[in-house]
Amino acid sequence: MRVIHIIGNLTMGGAEMMLYKLLQTMNRERFESVVISLMDEGRFGEPLKKAGFSVHTLDMKAGKDSVKAIWRLRHLIRSINPALIQGWMYHGNIVTSITRLFIGKKVPIIWNIRHALYDLQHEKKSTAQIIKIGTMLSKRTAKIIYNSRISAQQHEAFGYGANKTVIIPNGFDTQEFQPSQTARAKLRNTLQVPENTFLIGLIARYHPVKDHANFFQAAGQLAKANVHFVLAGRNVELNNPVIAKFVQEQKLTGRVHLLGERRDISHLTAGLDIASSSSYTESFPNTVGEAMACGVPCVVTDVGDSAWMVGKTGKVVPPYDSEALAEAWNALIKMGTEQRKQLGEAARKRVMDNFSLTSITRQYEQLYEQTSLSS
Repeated sequence: MRVIHIIGNLTMGGAEMMLYKLLQTMNRERFESVVISLMDEGRFGEPLKKAGFSVHTLDMKAGKDSVKAIWRLRHLIRSINPALIQGWMYHGNIVTSITRLFIGKKVPIIWNIRHALYDLQHEKKSTAQIIKIGTMLSKRTAKIIYNSRISAQQHEAFGYGANKTVIIPNGFDTQEFQPSQTARAKLRNTLQVPENTFLIGLIARYHPVKDHANFFQAAGQLAKANVHFVLAGRNVELNNPVIAKFVQEQKLTGRVHLLGERRDISHLTAGLDIASSSSYTESFPNTVGEAMACGVPCVVTDVGDSAWMVGKTGKVVPPYDSEALAEAWNALIKMGTEQRKQLGEAARKRVMDNFSLTSITRQYEQLYEQTSLSS
C-alpha cells in the first residue's frame, strides 16, 4: 500500500520525530511510504532518504502562498498514485484535503492532529485561521488521528467531526530510551559537576507554551546547593536574552546548564534524577514518555494527557504554579534514591505496556488497512 505523508516541515519537533520513528518501524513489505514536506528537508529529510524513503520538498515559505508549489504538488500526487494520504499537523492536514482536487479517483484522506486546543488566543493568527477552516474540511476526512484524548475532546467541541476520531498516542523506542548508569556518570562528567549532584531536567524548545519562566521560578525556590538544572532545546541558550534574564533574576548562575538543541536526548534524559515539564498547554509530550522509558520519575503540569501518561509513577501539578512545581521536585528529592528508583521502574513499565513504539506502529498499520478497505 503506497501512503503519502504530507507535513509542514521536517525540522526537529514532536510531530516530525514521530513521523520519522513511525516510518522506520512500519512493515515495508506491506507499506510504501512517501514524504512530502511543504517547506524544506529540515533535520529529518536526509536521515529519511538514507533509510530508503522518498522525500519531496515544495520549498514553500512561511506565511506565503505559493501557486508554483501547489502546482508541483499536483504533479507529485498524480505521479505517486497513492492508496491513502495522511496529513500531519494543521497545515499539512489542510493541504492534504486540497489534494482531493488533484486526484481523479477517490483516495482516503487521514488527518493527524498533535496539538492541544485550549484557546485560539494562544495561536498565531494564521494558525487560528487554519484551525477554523479545518472545522469545515474535517467532515470530509476518512479519519482524524489525535495523539491525546484531551486534544480529541477539545477539537470535537470546536466543531471537528466527532465521528472521525481515532486516538493513537505517541510511541517510544524503549531500546533507545532506557535506564543507563553510564549516561548518568557521563552527563555529570560533561557538566563538570560532582558525581552526587542531583539533576533536574527540562527538555523543550524555547516557546511561550513551554513556560520556561515557570520552570526557572520554581528552580529559584529550590535552594539546595547540590541540585542543578539541565535544560536542552532549540534556543535554550545564554545568548537568548529572555533565558539569560531568567537565570540572572533567579540567581541560578552556576546551577543551570543550558545545552541548546541536542541530538543525544536519550543519553541526556537517562542521566537525570527528575525530568520535568512546565508547559501551560500540551497534547501528549514526547519528552515525558522518553524520560519514563529511561526510568526517570517525572513532574508534569496537568495539561493534555500528561497526568494520564504519568499515572502514579510521578507527580502532577497545576500549570502556572511554580511553588507547586518546586514542592513536587522537593518531595521526590526527599523520597530517597531507592523509592525514586522504584518509581522510575514503574514509569518504564507503564511505557512498555501502553506506549511502546512497536504497538503504536501496529495501530497505524491497522488503521491504514481498514481505511483503505472501507473506501
